[in-house]
Amino acid sequence: MGYKVVVVGATGNVGREMLNILAEREFPVDEIAVLASRKSLGTEVSFGDKTLKTKDLATFDFAGWDMALFAVGSEATKEYAPKAAAAGCIVIDNSSLYRYDPDVPLIVPEVNADAIMGYSKKNIIANPNCSTAQMVVALKPLHDRAKIKRVVVATYQSVSGAGKEGMDELWEQTKAVYNPVVDVPPAKFSKQIAFNVIPHIDVFLDSGETKEEWKMVAETKKILDPKIKVTATCVRVPVFVGHSEALNIEFEEPLDWQEAQDILREAPGIMLIDKREAGGYVTPIECVGEYATYISRVREDSTVEHGLSLWCVSDNLRKGAALNAVQIAEVLGQRVLKKG
Repeated sequence: MGYKVVVVGATGNVGREMLNILAEREFPVDEIAVLASRKSLGTEVSFGDKTLKTKDLATFDFAGWDMALFAVGSEATKEYAPKAAAAGCIVIDNSSLYRYDPDVPLIVPEVNADAIMGYSKKNIIANPNCSTAQMVVALKPLHDRAKIKRVVVATYQSVSGAGKEGMDELWEQTKAVYNPVVDVPPAKFSKQIAFNVIPHIDVFLDSGETKEEWKMVAETKKILDPKIKVTATCVRVPVFVGHSEALNIEFEEPLDWQEAQDILREAPGIMLIDKREAGGYVTPIECVGEYATYISRVREDSTVEHGLSLWCVSDNLRKGAALNAVQIAEVLGQRVLKKG
């Protein structure tokens, strides 16, 4: 006996990836519905060896369905997630809408799976920001061992984090560099993204930080520990898929780099690839299509009393979005619904 699952936003990058991962991980699906907006109605998407036709989100009845994985923007989520939840269908939401709601658990299964029982207040569970998800997977086992005081993170985020439009803009601008008669001015991004880096993701706040930077702070505190201090600089880079992060971590207790490597090697969701030689580390192009969060370049920081630096890479469409949502669905099935 399996689950009746809805994927909302099934024609987008993350929605398609959700369908791929549900099939890859052999999630126990009895019945599946794929929903899209009216403009994408009837578009066909793949689920394993099946081809499914999208239905209209605006008219869909969520009654009798077990769970809905939402991969649409905050506006559509605001309208339809409460309707699904009220109909008894548990929502796993990939947008930012509910992440900071105290009545909605924000879950990364390797870090805080126990928080899932809080779903019942609103019948909604939130998926974190892509850059936060991979970071807390890396931080959790180290925090358990030596208690983290402060994290300084610089991100190198791929254009797929900005959706299909971001990927198209990088592609078209890259081609235009080699064809001087074609001009592709910035549209999705504030400046040219091809052969460039842009220290600006999401809107600017009065504090001078961007909302993406603020999200990493707020979400780490909610998921991992409210006492951890976090400061972030989030940068968009000309990479199609895969977010990278340079992490500098200050601990309350001593932790040397060899023990940190041992801890990370055994931690759930992590693949440690860390040889102190040319190529002995992971780059974004190697993590595409993979489930793991990859850790490299683990080393001690002698400028603080108990400090480590490391490099963290993950497929942002997977662990940063679709995979994490499916993992939440798995925990929901095992601990709450208990059908599959």
